Amino acid sequence: MLDQSPNGAPSASDRTIDFLSSTHKLLIDGNEVHGASGETFETYDPALGKTLTSVPNAKQTDVDAAVTAARSALAGPWQKMAPSDRAQVLMRLADLIERDASWISEVESLDSGKPKLHIAAVDVPLAVGALRYYAGWCTKLAGETIPASSPDMLVYTRREPIGVVAAIVPWNFPLCQACFKIAPALAAGCTVILKPAEQTPLSALILGKLALEAGIPPGVLNVLTGDGTTTGQALVEHPGVAKISFTGSEEVGKHIARTASKTLKHVSLELGGKNPNIIFADSDVDTAAATAAGAIFFYTGQVCSAGSRLMVEEKAFDQVVDRVVAEARKLKMGHGLHEETTLGPLISEDQLERVNGFVERSRETGIDVVTGGRRGKGELASGSFYEPTVLTGARDTDGVVTDEIFGPVLTIQAFESFDDLVKRANASSFGLAAGIWTHDIAKAHAAAAAIQAGTVWVNTYNQFDAAVGWGGFKQSGYGKDNGREGLDKYLQTKTVWVNYAR
Repeated sequence: MLDQSPNGAPSASDRTIDFLSSTHKLLIDGNEVHGASGETFETYDPALGKTLTSVPNAKQTDVDAAVTAARSALAGPWQKMAPSDRAQVLMRLADLIERDASWISEVESLDSGKPKLHIAAVDVPLAVGALRYYAGWCTKLAGETIPASSPDMLVYTRREPIGVVAAIVPWNFPLCQACFKIAPALAAGCTVILKPAEQTPLSALILGKLALEAGIPPGVLNVLTGDGTTTGQALVEHPGVAKISFTGSEEVGKHIARTASKTLKHVSLELGGKNPNIIFADSDVDTAAATAAGAIFFYTGQVCSAGSRLMVEEKAFDQVVDRVVAEARKLKMGHGLHEETTLGPLISEDQLERVNGFVERSRETGIDVVTGGRRGKGELASGSFYEPTVLTGARDTDGVVTDEIFGPVLTIQAFESFDDLVKRANASSFGLAAGIWTHDIAKAHAAAAAIQAGTVWVNTYNQFDAAVGWGGFKQSGYGKDNGREGLDKYLQTKTVWVNYAR
């Protein structure tokens, strides 16, 4: 039986209590303001099913004000600030996040359900790393001179900011996803309107305050809390927004692309994944299986890169199933503020019902639920907890194999040959990431070349770095976060011709 820690939340710090009990406001042009309509919505602790606080629901008037502020700052203080000074304020923002890491992790744990220790160890370093990496780019945005065929002509290019960016981020990694978008956009000289997911708005409000403390001028970073159909839609439609950078679901991403096309906005989309994690029998099978468990159960499977399709060479199948199940049963469900918690809740009851629906339909079609497959009981019943679940016997056409579940549900399937594996792994409409486990270097490179995914990990999984681009193929979206590619999407190139003939 899965070890279940008490569901009651330990006492939050005084700073967190004060923050949650305060009146939250939008950040527009450096000022904290109430939403124009006065309308608010609640954000919840998914581990307890209780309200944490309420935040403003930004409307069209608020979006208009934020866009006006961002456009003014773009043409004013931000454009006039020396690149080296932009770098310094980004560095200071990184320092401030590090200073407040424990508190930010606590607030985000309450808001998202993710274990605080995971946020402090993974999310905060990723956020800080992005800011510091892109701070280094501020002074390196050079154009080039071009030897044109026309006589007496000097031709050169300038790399200029694309304009006002609407950064719309998901609920699973609120802080680091915000920084993945803010850092390159600001380094490029753009101004930003950040819209966090309505399920997890709190760390964005903190980030906005820290940006001002770091010296980022008013209007350069604006924060609008609100729902997707109102606030998000208004940003996507607004003619003053030059670019939408979105991470989230495939369905919403497609809607954004369609809507943004009406004003020819630039769009980058990081969407879902149904990622094959492939274990060959010649690998260190035990290590591969243990890592595969972490690849799906980290943050309760609510990760776009989750290794949700485990594909195992037939002769290693039983060994892998046994080890993955053993790892799943070690996990301790509980509140994210408990140090012993290794598996938090799903983000909401709606998400729990969706995940459970996949598992129940699997049972009905004869798929074997080897472990898990139930919501948390006893002290966990009031939260959105779901046991880590392992399924075997699923067919390639079953929904648990083809659809992104976004929960702690793993299918384990056997394959016989390399060609069989590649064909089945690539049958997905997604192409975000994949894992390959083998000691055969030729096989590793052949599989990495054959698998249709934006990132392929070999003998590891879920490695990220600010210097390394991240994004998918096919229905997983287009455009990269991180790395040089993550910067380029916030820049546009201007060509200048100068006639110097006497």
